[in-house]
Amino acid sequence: MNKTTFLSSSSEPTQVLGACPHDCPDTCSMLTTVVNGIAIKVQGNPAHPHTDGALCTKVSRYTERTYHPERLLHPLKRIGPKGAGQFERVSWDAALQDIAARLQAIASRGPDAAQAILPYSYAGTLGLVQGESQSARFFHQLGASLLDRTICASAGGEGLIHTLGGKVGMRVECFAESKLILIWGSNSISSNLHFWRYAQIAKRNGAKLICIDPRRSETADKCHEHIALLPGTDSALVLALMHELITHDWLDHNYLTQHTLGWDLMRERALQWTPERAALVCGILPEQIRALARDYGASVSSREPTAIRMNYGLQRVQGGGNAVRLIASLPALIGAWRHRAGGVLLSSSGLFPVQRAALQRPDLLAGRTPRTINMSTIGDDLLRPSSATFGPAIEALIIYNSNPVAVAPESAKVVQGFAREDLFTVVLEHFQTDTADYADYLLPATTQLEHWDVHASYGHTDALLNRPAIAPLGEAKTNTQIFRELAQRMGFDHPCFTDDDEALCRMAYGDAVAFDELLDKGFVTLNTAQAPFANGNFPTPSGRCEFFSERLAARGLDGLPDYIPNYEAFNASTLYPLAMISPPARNFLNSSFVNVKSLREVEGEPLLEMHALDAAARGIQSGDIVQVFNQRGLYRCKVDISQRARPGVVNGLGVWWRKLGLNGTNVNQLTSQKLTDLGRAPTFYDCLVQVSI
Repeated sequence: MNKTTFLSSSSEPTQVLGACPHDCPDTCSMLTTVVNGIAIKVQGNPAHPHTDGALCTKVSRYTERTYHPERLLHPLKRIGPKGAGQFERVSWDAALQDIAARLQAIASRGPDAAQAILPYSYAGTLGLVQGESQSARFFHQLGASLLDRTICASAGGEGLIHTLGGKVGMRVECFAESKLILIWGSNSISSNLHFWRYAQIAKRNGAKLICIDPRRSETADKCHEHIALLPGTDSALVLALMHELITHDWLDHNYLTQHTLGWDLMRERALQWTPERAALVCGILPEQIRALARDYGASVSSREPTAIRMNYGLQRVQGGGNAVRLIASLPALIGAWRHRAGGVLLSSSGLFPVQRAALQRPDLLAGRTPRTINMSTIGDDLLRPSSATFGPAIEALIIYNSNPVAVAPESAKVVQGFAREDLFTVVLEHFQTDTADYADYLLPATTQLEHWDVHASYGHTDALLNRPAIAPLGEAKTNTQIFRELAQRMGFDHPCFTDDDEALCRMAYGDAVAFDELLDKGFVTLNTAQAPFANGNFPTPSGRCEFFSERLAARGLDGLPDYIPNYEAFNASTLYPLAMISPPARNFLNSSFVNVKSLREVEGEPLLEMHALDAAARGIQSGDIVQVFNQRGLYRCKVDISQRARPGVVNGLGVWWRKLGLNGTNVNQLTSQKLTDLGRAPTFYDCLVQVSI
């Protein structure tokens, strides 16, 4: 397959450079130690400054995952009912021939018939090659429906685009020099460990750390202050902060005049939000808002750098895009961008010069414009019949790098759709997940230790290369090879389907990143500015930080960001009086690692964190098995009476596989398919429930 191989069968330990593929901002550089062709250890690369030799607990167990006794090693064909997980072993040739024949039969019915076929994938790997390269080429050539990949970050991403101009922000290493850091909607210790290292450096040098999060996370424990606002009320808090900055004149007027657009309009809106008004919405005290504004505004006179680290939890509500717009606007008020250690960071992914068209070849569509299906509404969409507005009913699903039965919202409908006997489903996987149980064909995929890949990052500014450390186990194949072989059996003869994985890796950045340096070091640092917006020059149409977005106004939307209440706003008198968020369990990453025995033993079992006041009102004690329910379904789990939950909010830690739950469900039995204000994203944390014994 590859022109160059780095695999070794030597009895002497050999270290192979790689990169962590998982959905995390850290994108660590890894070293895999191989002896006699077997990976015996995975560790952080000490030569990579951001990784600094350290991996999270999850990825440090990667050999346990790769050599897991339940690893899928051979193609399997369903022999039992959908969902029963009953399969028999088949050959690759038989599986691929039948899959190709089934897809060809659908596509041959007419010019748009292939739209009945849907790819479904996300961030099971963040690799540019094993993610969307040959797979995208295959579906473009086929003319299949396109997938709107929204399930994690698109609301926040669009919020950044309409404020800063792109998924851009501070360099993460500069947080080490900040004097005030707001950690907003992020449990950094669990989900952004290497940022936390920079925050700790800043803390030791006198910086103040403030955590803004409904849950008292492990990160909140280590910060100087914790502001436990209600889910989905971040915009109200920001507007009140702006109110205080304006009324006390804690503003950098020169920066606002020279480098922002729409400040007069934004100022007028913010002045309507007193701390008292926002406190009622957020479920906190007005003095907490005033104190936060004093801390944030102090940098105008002190000239000390102030920084905000956002993460994606806060945008999983109806107003999530507007919330990100408002938070991303804050640094412009105080001129924080003048400092390299000032500003905001949610994602750095917009800085990477990825050659997506070369990898994915949208030209293969040849003028066709297939419909787009939102992955966050897959539950409804699998149940839709053919219609003039929807198009053909979905007849075939090809799933890779995702586990939608566990992770998609309103999972009762997702399960109902996947259980359709007339739905042909192919799943590329490492393990027999909840989704795999519904497959007609289950195809064994390689892990990160067994294939080539190239990575960008959304938490730092280094491009990384992953080289295969060991040969694929059993009959596992790379995603790219599976789609190459399917393309061959479908009769797709375009030369791009013969590009091998090393060629695709070289293609990912073209000449923008030196591939020889990637081969040598495993990473290349992008040449980006230390203080990118010290003099404005935002990548917006105006070149300014845009409080007012003419692009949004042209779409008939409010050009100014505002507070948009949750669909299911907290109200203690309703039938479902508790807000529920579902942050990730510390030892899992989405639904990955749930089946790694050592990690699951640490995590224990599915858990609901609940405040003592809410528990007492319901006669619930710690350790009880409770029912968590709403109009969409019921989920049973153990309850932990904990100070990590604030009154009125319960924390359903996820994402457990459904089959490991007490009643075969997980928290997504309760979440809805309603979408965010911007970005068409899911509203996982916009969810009301009731809890009982």
